[in-house]
Amino acid sequence: MRALYDSKSRTMFDHGIRYLFTDEAKYRSWIYVEKTLSEAQAEVGFIPKKAAEEINQKAKYENLNFKEMERIYDRVGHGFVPFAKVLSKECGASGKYIHYGVTTQNIQQTSELLILKEVNKRFMIIISEILNNLSKLALNNQDTVMAGRTHGRHAIPITYGFKVAGWIQNFLTDVERIEELEPRVFQSMMGGAIGAYNSMGEYGPKVNELVAQKLNMKPMMIPMRNMSSNKIEYMNALCLLATSCDRIAQEVYATSIEEFGEVSEPYFKGTIGSSTMPQKINPKLSKGIIANSQKLYSVPTSGYFSSTRPFEADSSSNMLFDGLLEESAELITEILLRTEELTRGLHVHKDKMKENANINKGIDNSEYVMMKVAQNIGKDEAHSLIYKLAMEAEQNDDGYEKILLSNKYLNSNFTDDELEKMLRPEKYIGLSKEFAVEFSERAKKCASQLSVEYNNRLDF
Repeated sequence: MRALYDSKSRTMFDHGIRYLFTDEAKYRSWIYVEKTLSEAQAEVGFIPKKAAEEINQKAKYENLNFKEMERIYDRVGHGFVPFAKVLSKECGASGKYIHYGVTTQNIQQTSELLILKEVNKRFMIIISEILNNLSKLALNNQDTVMAGRTHGRHAIPITYGFKVAGWIQNFLTDVERIEELEPRVFQSMMGGAIGAYNSMGEYGPKVNELVAQKLNMKPMMIPMRNMSSNKIEYMNALCLLATSCDRIAQEVYATSIEEFGEVSEPYFKGTIGSSTMPQKINPKLSKGIIANSQKLYSVPTSGYFSSTRPFEADSSSNMLFDGLLEESAELITEILLRTEELTRGLHVHKDKMKENANINKGIDNSEYVMMKVAQNIGKDEAHSLIYKLAMEAEQNDDGYEKILLSNKYLNSNFTDDELEKMLRPEKYIGLSKEFAVEFSERAKKCASQLSVEYNNRLDF
């Protein structure tokens, strides 16, 4: 078990992602790549066209003899040879052209990246759903005033829509990053044992190019088996994507506790939070996002060490990367699915946010007062004055507004009504509303484009 699952995992629609990590999907992809290889080799004249036609007709998952594969595996101890032998036998006389001029990693890695490419499309579809959810959340809360916080303390007021706009920006950057790296990550490698096309010679580069074209991938410029930077780059991108989800989850986890009470996760009747405390309602979605994200962050590190193994290939590196890629994909799947449900059903308690924004009785608007004063006496002197008054308010119970109203300078330059309005949180939210509206629209537009593009690109 690579990802951390709980009861929520059983109820979330995964867009068929989990199937793509089954043995059946693996074998089907191996067959598909072997058939594609034979087609490409026939087109350039490296093998007879009739052989490619027979292979295409007979190489099917349903024809694989798994018992025979197990028998051969017990004897030879190789993870791919039993498959190649059984598939060759099923293809009759043309079976001699199965796995022709290539090595195990050529097929396995190309197949793995082919599956990962399909999984990645589904990731983008889920991201589109998250962006749709965030678009609505930002727009609906463009005016929802709350306390902005820095270093764990109140800073100045914002709106919840502004906070959500920041989350949207993260995901828009993730989308840009992933789309930009797709051509570098999802590549075919039909270079043979070393990567120099020793078996196929001058036919090799064209075969690799054709295979990539047929699989909607890109060909590796030099299909060397010890090149792993593309895999690490993709895992890093998934980690960064996870941080976008983790950031939301951490915030929801913290601000849903009773002392804050600003948001709460979607609740379904009958859900139990504790075997001993009947009242418990836990942030199940958030904690799953946080736990799986923290596990994912550590995964690429092993890849860095393994990518530097000496010489032209090393099976220890291949074995590790096979596991790392699947683990990364399984973890981000759980993270994305939970984030989609969380953002779709999140409850925003506007009254509590307003109450918390006023908990310091106007002192959070000190910068606003300072900037008004600075228009007359400059920033530095204004900062010193308001700092003194704010510290006085922190140390006694007179109240910030009363202290400001009793100050001679402020009293002579501002009316009581002007000072009172300066302390209202809703009067000092900057461009929070504008950002919320703008990024709501950006999220909506991006979500629509992603949904159409990647749903239309699903191959299997």
